[in-house]
Amino acid sequence: MSDTTPPAAPAGQSPETHVIDYRAAERLLAARDPRGAVKLLDSVLAAHPESTAARLLRARAFFASAQLRRAEREFELVLEREPDNAFAHFALARTHERSGRHQQARKHFRLAAALDPQPDYLAAARFEQ
Repeated sequence: MSDTTPPAAPAGQSPETHVIDYRAAERLLAARDPRGAVKLLDSVLAAHPESTAARLLRARAFFASAQLRRAEREFELVLEREPDNAFAHFALARTHERSGRHQQARKHFRLAAALDPQPDYLAAARFEQ
């Protein structure tokens, strides 16, 4: 098997199963069960480690379950792949803010607002200060 060949899905899992798990994880997160969402996303990411969408959803689930270091790592991985992802900057800023690292939070709030000047991002960036 070459380095570019994707890993085979474990027995009983298919790409369709991963899509179903991803969608179920979205619903679990919306229903305030972030730990359940993380469990589903672990198998999705094991099969598709390059999936930025799954990483972003897992980061949100970690944040919602107060696993801030893990959320931070996932948001940073997303930003390594997509440095212009305004939401990932905003969410990483919220993670830093919740961890008491306000200087780091401010940097990412400002990046989010610069990339996508929507009202929530602009308000959090506090450019006038």
